[in-house]
Amino acid sequence: MIWLEDLNNNLLSNTVPHKGLVQIFTGDGKGKTTAAVGTIIRALGHGLRVYIAVFMKGDRISGEWSYLSTLPGITLERFGLKTFCNPSDVKPEEKKQAGLALTAARDALHSNKYDIVVLDEINVAVGWKLIELPEVISLIEERPAGVELILTGRRADPELVKRADLVTEMLKIKHPFDAGIEAREGIEY
Repeated sequence: MIWLEDLNNNLLSNTVPHKGLVQIFTGDGKGKTTAAVGTIIRALGHGLRVYIAVFMKGDRISGEWSYLSTLPGITLERFGLKTFCNPSDVKPEEKKQAGLALTAARDALHSNKYDIVVLDEINVAVGWKLIELPEVISLIEERPAGVELILTGRRADPELVKRADLVTEMLKIKHPFDAGIEAREGIEY
């Protein structure tokens, strides 16, 4: 019971001191967004405030974001079209949406309202040229010292990896998609 009292007092005071770092979750394996969600849940348990910008997924249904967006302490914004982006035929509207996501993330980063800023699928947005790499590097470099910044998505650019404090690569060993099993609601999205 003493532990719960300490936790509740900490939640009320919201005085968890920390130095913000840059984290990247990347790779072809499943679990990049899930790793970010785990960090978000841990942060909420300590009274930290979280901003999430979801790149390229628009308003497509995603269980984790649908649920987390209902919780106090989280602001979540989704950007992108309802359709999947084709990297060999990027539409101007897709670039515009990615630019809006980056602007919203930059505003959140400097707002003094959030302890953690998550940029879900930003690595893919950079790789597919929806946004330019120097813009993301600038975002990392101008990040306030106390704000944790989390970038997710496949194929993180080596320049982003170089600037990160923590990089985890999810390695695909075997995936049901390879056997023709479609993504399942509640499990993969």
